[in-house]
Amino acid sequence: MSQVLRQQAVDAEQLAQLEASATAHGWSTRHYQDSIQAGHVFYGLEQQALGCAVVMPLLDEAELLNIFIAAGQQGRGLGFVLLSGLMQDLKQHGCHKLFLEVRASNHPARKLYSNCGFQEIGVRKNYYSSTNGEREHAILMEAVL
Repeated sequence: MSQVLRQQAVDAEQLAQLEASATAHGWSTRHYQDSIQAGHVFYGLEQQALGCAVVMPLLDEAELLNIFIAAGQQGRGLGFVLLSGLMQDLKQHGCHKLFLEVRASNHPARKLYSNCGFQEIGVRKNYYSSTNGEREHAILMEAVL
């Protein structure tokens, strides 16, 4: 079983490439560089090549900014391992709530979040752009740790 670890050294370009192969809406290298510079917390599954999550802690709460599992590794329960592991780590570091937003159409992610104890708490209408030029709602979710 893979162990969830806080990542000390993060390669923004490698993460952007890895995520681009796993999802149509991945972060760019610049997004990762900005998160590194902002001091966000990065989690990985033993090694970043399996998946990565980015969390922005703020006092006793945090926001999950991004999470992905590498192409070829999806469907094996690694998303659950990564998310539940980072939630446990955040709780050990004094965090009481974790928030996130997810595309309304991303049903696999929404199922994962529900399985990890997240509840829907709101909607941001027309928040995300889509590949066809239309807008998509963001579902806001919260988990008590």
